[in-house]
Amino acid sequence: MRILITNDDGINAPGLAVLADIAHQIAGPDGEVWTVAPAFEQSGVAHCISYSRPMMVAELSARRFAAEGSPADCVLAGIHDVLSDTPPDLVLSGVNRGNNSAENALYSGTLGGAMEASLQGLPAIALSQYLGPRTRDLENPFEAAATHGAAIVRKILSLPGDDTDYRLFWNVNFPPVPAAEVRGQKLVAMGKRIGTSFATQAQLSPSGRRFLWIRGGDQRSPATPGCDADVNLDGYVSVTPMRADLTAHDRLSSLKDAFA
Repeated sequence: MRILITNDDGINAPGLAVLADIAHQIAGPDGEVWTVAPAFEQSGVAHCISYSRPMMVAELSARRFAAEGSPADCVLAGIHDVLSDTPPDLVLSGVNRGNNSAENALYSGTLGGAMEASLQGLPAIALSQYLGPRTRDLENPFEAAATHGAAIVRKILSLPGDDTDYRLFWNVNFPPVPAAEVRGQKLVAMGKRIGTSFATQAQLSPSGRRFLWIRGGDQRSPATPGCDADVNLDGYVSVTPMRADLTAHDRLSSLKDAFA
């Protein structure tokens, strides 16, 4: 198996090394793992592509490339340039430093990479490690993902394929606990944290100029019962099938008369 890996934390992020190990376990001794990841951190860029400017791609070592672009750019570069002779069989994105559960999924460059792979017709899985007080003092904060990641990926790959126009990609979030305390995995929907969201925080520079920082919300806020963030905080790995189709299918029938 030939696997392409990427992330949004950057080519030197420790989570990417964890993902490389997971990918090697999946690819097997006769497989190949190729890395095309952002040269610099690209957190929060979602499915952004560098449509209006070119990007430089540099080979750092064998099968390891850094691109001056977003995770979606990296997937495009991997498929259509680096691996243009033989496209990958699978794209893995992550392991993100921090969760991409609930509303975080909408901002996530990690998911943006997986989404682009799905739009290119390839199976894709995004993996993220929820962090918290229980992971802060671990020698490896990505311990849960490192221990359970390969098994989760194998389980997803064992499922029936999907060849719809907007094919499935997968959002996997590992809970903020040590690996030995992971209680299992649950197939769940994307949820919403209640009473929290991204916001801005003003700060003056030493020269007196005013700048705004984007500030995240409380990641331990209660979330939709039974959703991804909710089960993560209960010690479970969340597995969520997703599509790039943004249509509100639940409202199409009820709204048709208004536009007849």
